[in-house]
Amino acid sequence: MITINSKDENQTKNIAAKLAKYLNARDVLALCGDLGSGKTTFVKGLARGLNIKEKRVISPSFMLIRQYKGKLPLYHLDLYRLDYLEQVELLGYEEYFYGDGVCCIEWADKIKELLPPEYLEIDINFLSEHKRKIIFKSKSDRYNNIIRKLKE
Repeated sequence: MITINSKDENQTKNIAAKLAKYLNARDVLALCGDLGSGKTTFVKGLARGLNIKEKRVISPSFMLIRQYKGKLPLYHLDLYRLDYLEQVELLGYEEYFYGDGVCCIEWADKIKELLPPEYLEIDINFLSEHKRKIIFKSKSDRYNNIIRKLKE
């Protein structure tokens, strides 16, 4: 587990953009945190790191899934409005978990049982109005190596 404090939105995006440099197809990022904590902001930075225009990234709350083309495809899922695991299963979630891109899931704590054995959990917590504590919890040796690089 590694914790990085962010002083503002721009730093949060920069942390995510740095993370993106180390990601491969089939990587799954499980974003957790309260409403308004910065999950979509983090995805915008991730998009920038994957050569996707971050202004294209918006919360897919009403569409549930958005796909963006970049260095790697980015699958952005937002499960805020879902109430049952069966709803996620109907989305064909495995296509995104095991596809040719990076899968980033907002409100991933709602589907812990469905996540693949290896994923990177990213908890974003309020410290103040603009400051955030970002906690990276690795579920594999590979992700441990990646998050160590974020501290360098």
